[in-house]
Amino acid sequence: MSRRAYVVDGARTPFLKARNAPGPFTAADLATAAGRALLLRQPFAPDQLDEVILGCASPSADEVNIGRVVALRMGCGNAVPGWTVMRNCASGMQALDSAIANIQCGRSELVLAGGVDALSHAPLLFSDRMVRWLAGWYAAKTPVQKLATLRSLRLGDLAPVIGIMKGLTDPIVGQLMGQTAENLAWKFGITRADMDAYAVESHRRVVAGQDAGHYRDEIVPLIDRDGAVYGADDGVRRDSSVENLGRLKPFFDKKYGRVTPGNSSQITDGAAWLVLASENAVERFGLTPLGRIIDSQWAGLAPEQMGLGPVHAALPILQRHDLAPNELDAWELNEAFAAQVIACLRALADDAWCREHFGRAAPGAPDNARLNVDGGAVALGHPVGASGARIVLHLLHVLRRKGGGRGMASICIGGGQGGAMLLETV
Repeated sequence: MSRRAYVVDGARTPFLKARNAPGPFTAADLATAAGRALLLRQPFAPDQLDEVILGCASPSADEVNIGRVVALRMGCGNAVPGWTVMRNCASGMQALDSAIANIQCGRSELVLAGGVDALSHAPLLFSDRMVRWLAGWYAAKTPVQKLATLRSLRLGDLAPVIGIMKGLTDPIVGQLMGQTAENLAWKFGITRADMDAYAVESHRRVVAGQDAGHYRDEIVPLIDRDGAVYGADDGVRRDSSVENLGRLKPFFDKKYGRVTPGNSSQITDGAAWLVLASENAVERFGLTPLGRIIDSQWAGLAPEQMGLGPVHAALPILQRHDLAPNELDAWELNEAFAAQVIACLRALADDAWCREHFGRAAPGAPDNARLNVDGGAVALGHPVGASGARIVLHLLHVLRRKGGGRGMASICIGGGQGGAMLLETV
């Protein structure tokens, strides 16, 4: 298990904000477009991959094993296995971890791994009552039976269930993900002003990163069937301000809440891929690694506190490698909600909290100059299956831009989990 796994290249689509209707691309479209562009610039053929692993939290009914569907669409051939993993918000990171495990144990040498979701295509569902009515309708045989069934239909039965709202509700505690962010805001005394200020800074940093070309090397433009080009993440607001965000009303707790659509990550479509290779594959194909993933960690915690998952996952890595947060050169902490990121930072600096949960003094939080230096999901969006892969890819680009070093990519996971990866440039 000591074999090294290198990240040799990566690419992603622009992250496209959902706008109350299905977007121009399905999840398979997004993953195929980014994967084809990435594979075209490699010195190996797609059918020389050992496997394709794709994380996806919400595949459509006709692409349940979306990893295999996309592998075939990308031209990897019948002999390259393709499979799908699902760990909610960290599905893309889980795909990377699964690839690393297979490389380390010798099952694979060259793997394409990443994540995707097209949340604008989340389905509208029938209610349970409507499903039962339909079952009765199809069971009715005679005209009299059908008429009786028709009379039992109520107009309210036709109201659809919004699939994404159901998917973003924790079935154990019965809370939407935004409500778990409200829990953290209350626990750590995070104000509405704190959240809105953080959100504005996320937009400002993404705008600055776009203007400086910091996203250029990782984004593959998309072209829809009408010839329209999508070349950049389109959820960022250049006019974002505390004043503008202050006009938005709380969404998850309308009476007492502080979490609004403006200080939350956006519902988004997007895909991200990385090519991972063993040392043998690097030498065989003459590959130039961007870096390598040194260590990874998964953690569990109370579902209603799920936003603290990055701390629960990252702290064990820091302890294993005897590192403090500010000894890392950069840190990507996925921005599911502004409140959730702020809570993670306050937890890392809270002695009482760290002693209660980890039996150690607080290591301190990474400073602002190291954390999400080009902004994050509050401005970019959070296509659930893709975000874990995106933050790893972007962290490697940030580290190389800084001249090398080590960094942490961490993410909270619906259901009460956290994931983290320690990376270094090569």
